[in-house]
Amino acid sequence: MSQTVSSKDVVQIPMWKSLLAGGIAGVTSRTLTSPMERAKIILQIDTQKNSISTLRLMMDFYKREGIKGLFRGNGMNCLRVFPYMSIQYFAFQGYKNYVLQGSDKEIGNKDRLIGGFLSGFFCVVATYPMDLLKSRLTIQTIAGGESKSAMTIAKEIYHKEGGLLAFYRGMWPTLAGVVPFVILNFNFYESMKFHYMDMYGFESFTNFHKLCFGATAGSLAQIIIYPFDLLRRRFQIINMPGNKARYDYTSIRDALIKIYKRESFLGLYKGLAPNLMKVIPATAFQWWVYELVITKL
Repeated sequence: MSQTVSSKDVVQIPMWKSLLAGGIAGVTSRTLTSPMERAKIILQIDTQKNSISTLRLMMDFYKREGIKGLFRGNGMNCLRVFPYMSIQYFAFQGYKNYVLQGSDKEIGNKDRLIGGFLSGFFCVVATYPMDLLKSRLTIQTIAGGESKSAMTIAKEIYHKEGGLLAFYRGMWPTLAGVVPFVILNFNFYESMKFHYMDMYGFESFTNFHKLCFGATAGSLAQIIIYPFDLLRRRFQIINMPGNKARYDYTSIRDALIKIYKRESFLGLYKGLAPNLMKVIPATAFQWWVYELVITKL
């Protein structure tokens, strides 16, 4: 059996490395999976019981808008994702460093929960307006809508939907979905990672294991919190000009009840298939790129 490397050598990561590695990992993974992200959003805001397939949606994007159609909204998404993921990894690693303070033992599940909560909360609050703009950019050309710039959409939101507070519409269901996702994602990945290294040694933890553990952690976390991700998208466009869905939700509880009654239980998981098509490779590459950048810097 390979000699086990001390956890201290693994977890004591400088904060600037986590900040940079998190941003690079986020932008890389989200760009690779941008077509699936757009298809997921379109399915999430659809209130009909019979939805079109993910593949057909992506083919429609390409036929109508070319390659740009597959990546519409990705520029704004990358502007949001870099600080979003930077803050996420920065906050989690910062909390770990604070708890460890030179200790040679890995943190436990309780501290992973706290670190994940802080990480998820701060990254959402700091970047939410860009997430809202990304959602609007993604769906604006559907059903013949006019293509507008991010600046034009931002001005419309500010002047027509309630000023600065309008940029945070849908943030509560977002927090309800993102914070548990981050907690579970970090907890699942690190638990698998350090359990594996304790058994087989650091040298046996290969790129294959990073990709597999990342994909497993992300997919499990996403399945658990998915209904809140669906709510986030719907609340983000509830007052969007030209929105034909005409949602009448008054709260998270009200939305969950109405979706269940109108669209059945499966309505809460509408868009899950393209989401998993996105999340599985995205989290796999996200963790792999993060570990790679941390190692090479």
